[in-house]
Amino acid sequence: MLLDKNETKNIAALARIGVNEEEIEKYRKELSSILDYFKKLDELDTDKTEPIGHITGMKNIYREDQARNFGDLGKKDILCNAPKVKDGYIKVKSVL
Repeated sequence: MLLDKNETKNIAALARIGVNEEEIEKYRKELSSILDYFKKLDELDTDKTEPIGHITGMKNIYREDQARNFGDLGKKDILCNAPKVKDGYIKVKSVL
């Protein structure tokens, strides 16, 4: 089934693609062939296929948030990487 010009223009507008008349004809054919392929995929028997959300099967692994004491030397190393420091703390711009 071939898309009509208005459908192709609408898809181009949704994708924010500016198209001229020549490109509309090209995209009509290309988009129609893509959609026809999806129709073929709809014919596949997926009744015995289990849906998955992630291909590796991994799940989120959370760790407990724990404060660590790096000592004065560790704190000094961390603060030397900060662009601005005031009274032993990293100084940032005001948010409010």
